[in-house]
Amino acid sequence: MNFLIWLIVGGVIGWLASILMKTNDQQGMFLNVIVGIVGAMLAGWFISPLIGVGTINQSNFSLPALLVSFIGAALLLAIVNVARRGSAR
Repeated sequence: MNFLIWLIVGGVIGWLASILMKTNDQQGMFLNVIVGIVGAMLAGWFISPLIGVGTINQSNFSLPALLVSFIGAALLLAIVNVARRGSAR
C-alpha cells in the first residue's frame, strides 16, 4: 500500500513541478511520476541534510517532506531545461 501512495504522491509532485517550470505540455503521467520520485531523491541527497527534513522517498509524508520533494522535482526540471535549452525556463 505504501508503494502505491509513493507513486501517487510522486506523480502529483512531478505534475505540480512541471506546471511551475512550464513543462507540463511536454510530459505525460509516467514522466510526472518519474520527475517526482527522482526529484525527491535529488532533494534527499542535497536539501534534506541541510534542513533536517526527510522526503517522500524516506516514507515521510508530512507537509515539510512534501515541500522538500517538490523543490527537488522543480530543481530537477530546471537542470533538464538548462541542459536542453540553455535556460531554466
